[in-house]
Amino acid sequence: MAEETIASDFEELADACETRSETYALLSRFFRTEVDEEFLQALCATMYPVKSGNEKIDAGHYAIAKYLSNEWVDPLRKLGVDYARAFLGDGMDTYSCAYPYESVYTSPKRLLMQEARDEVLAIYRSCGLDKQAEWNVGEDHIAVELEFMRVLCLRSAVALRSEDEKEAQRLIATMANFLDEHLLAWAPMFTADVRRFCKTQFYQGVAQLTEGFLEADREFLADVLGANAEGDAQ
Repeated sequence: MAEETIASDFEELADACETRSETYALLSRFFRTEVDEEFLQALCATMYPVKSGNEKIDAGHYAIAKYLSNEWVDPLRKLGVDYARAFLGDGMDTYSCAYPYESVYTSPKRLLMQEARDEVLAIYRSCGLDKQAEWNVGEDHIAVELEFMRVLCLRSAVALRSEDEKEAQRLIATMANFLDEHLLAWAPMFTADVRRFCKTQFYQGVAQLTEGFLEADREFLADVLGANAEGDAQ
């Protein structure tokens, strides 16, 4: 009976990791490039949850769903303009937009390709990963950091379904550390700037959803690690 309970717990946690990976994939896609027709249709067909337990997530889902249900006249052009305004700016002044790079928010002079980029690159490679060749952005771009979390979520699910508790715990600890030392060290400032520079309700919602999910996921990981620590102590 105890073995069945442990297996059930692993399966439930694996399901949660797979669900988390889907959210990380969605967030990464929001920031990687502007919305195209295929992505727009997928978003319009999505059922957005009303009550997640996190106010920011709920507000983000509501804002995105409301925009998609009300905007019928040339939405791709409007979203493209807003994406460029918010995330690209004029390409010269990193104070003129929500520039989506960790280095900009963690270096004294808001410069690209600083220590944060080197640090995350080392972390990716320590996990046997590298940025996909078709992604023409730096390694500390928020879309790449979110994609890294997506991959670790899926790896965690595989480890859990194999009942490899040690590997699963290592991966979960890696995710928690990456959130603490990287994403959560700059994403709240970034999402605040997104809300400042974006004009559409769509990207306002994306900013709220991102901030809320990262906060909620850190709590989730802390709970899992805490439960594991209690189990080891018994």
